[in-house]
Amino acid sequence: MIDIRRILCPIDFSDFSRRALDHAIAIAQWYESTVTALYVFTPAPVAAYATGPIALEPLGLTAEDRRQMLADARHFVDEQTPAGFPVEAVIREGSPVTEILDQAASMNADLLVIGTHGRSGFERLFLGSVTERVLRKAGCPVLTVPCRLPDAVPARPVCYKRILCAVDFSDSSLHALNYALSVAQEADGQLTVLHVVSHEFDNAMDAAATVLAGDRMTVDDFKRQREDALRQRLQSSIPEAVAAYCTVDSMMPHGKPWREILRVASERQSDLIVMGVQGRGAADLFLFGSTAQHVVRESTCPVLTLRQGR
Repeated sequence: MIDIRRILCPIDFSDFSRRALDHAIAIAQWYESTVTALYVFTPAPVAAYATGPIALEPLGLTAEDRRQMLADARHFVDEQTPAGFPVEAVIREGSPVTEILDQAASMNADLLVIGTHGRSGFERLFLGSVTERVLRKAGCPVLTVPCRLPDAVPARPVCYKRILCAVDFSDSSLHALNYALSVAQEADGQLTVLHVVSHEFDNAMDAAATVLAGDRMTVDDFKRQREDALRQRLQSSIPEAVAAYCTVDSMMPHGKPWREILRVASERQSDLIVMGVQGRGAADLFLFGSTAQHVVRESTCPVLTLRQGR
């Protein structure tokens, strides 16, 4: 259904990136992909280490520094990698966001797996500036892996047995559904396809029903008919053939989309949320989709976000 050949996973030697690498390797094993672990060294201005008025020339890596850093990255990767599974370690120098996006483009990455940082409320709100900007600008699907507190129970092996896919019938969300179906099939998991009927839609239906419903149809009949049409559309978006490979069910709650997505994910103890991201204009690009923005910030499980197919 989908083809994931090249996975990029930025690392920074933290537990956050260690867990992200676990997810990247697990997915790579399912799809027989290659994994590239990228560490970006950000040169600091000389002025940061001096008190006098000097030129702001960055302190770069020497050849020996680069060899040592690459060895450290290789050691970090080897600790997480199953025997016999190759993971390439790459060192780049510059702005983390720019270098991550450049590496993803140069290797034509099919998936970018990145950990979210931040323990405080402020840091949690902005996901960590690197992750947030990568989410907005990446051209390939991005899997964000939420941080784990240092004193938490060690994470269990990566397993996507319960997958939740939110759809709004846009091209990007139907593209995301294809990914969710493929992952559920590879992981032998259970997929829940969710469409949230927003309050705004309910209000619009109330207004339309009042205008359009005549003697032959009550307001409740009109709203029921519209909801039945939505439910039928939700069911028809799921290919019948997938029933042979994984378990699929659907839900259509009412409410605020991002709140309902998080509520259902919590109640079902989802291992993965998959959702499409709209990108119609500059504002959408900046926010990477308001619903996706809230879900990625608040989710306690990994979130895979996809724009419309490349």
